[in-house]
Amino acid sequence: MKTVDIKQRLAEAMKECMRSTSVENITVKQIVETAGVSRQTFYRNFMDKYDLINWYFDRLLEQSFQEMGDGETIREGLIKKFTYIREERLFFTTAFRVDEQNNLKEHDFIMIYEFYCRLIREKVEEVPDAMTRKLLEMYCRSSIYMTVQWVLKGMKESEEELADLMILAMPQKIHELYVELGIL
Repeated sequence: MKTVDIKQRLAEAMKECMRSTSVENITVKQIVETAGVSRQTFYRNFMDKYDLINWYFDRLLEQSFQEMGDGETIREGLIKKFTYIREERLFFTTAFRVDEQNNLKEHDFIMIYEFYCRLIREKVEEVPDAMTRKLLEMYCRSSIYMTVQWVLKGMKESEEELADLMILAMPQKIHELYVELGIL
């Protein structure tokens, strides 16, 4: 069996465990029993259950980031991200409640921050300056917070409404840069 197939199988098992157990109380033993694989197989692929959660999150969002990098606007990419999150509501509601080491909120921040920095670097062919990076850091932290609140409070706004709010909350300098780069 391919590594990706094993990882996907473990992710599906994790999601199954999340139906009845909080992330903090899910054990690797439960995950491997549900997946029908050995502990050794689990640890060959992941450091811990949080690493598994983060891997699954990366797969869910990889496509929206790829498409944003291929000419899709930030708004369109955000809508796709929020659509993926809504489709995997149980997974994200459970995972976003965790504050332990290697948690999904911190992983999401790192992923989105690095994506935005890379996107700017590719468009202007240089690393964003220190002020732009600080503004991106603040923006990404607040957007993760709002995403988590949206999920934990029942996803009352549509994906489009949340994407529009995220764009309205964008620092002016970042907004202007994205308009200039043709991605907003």
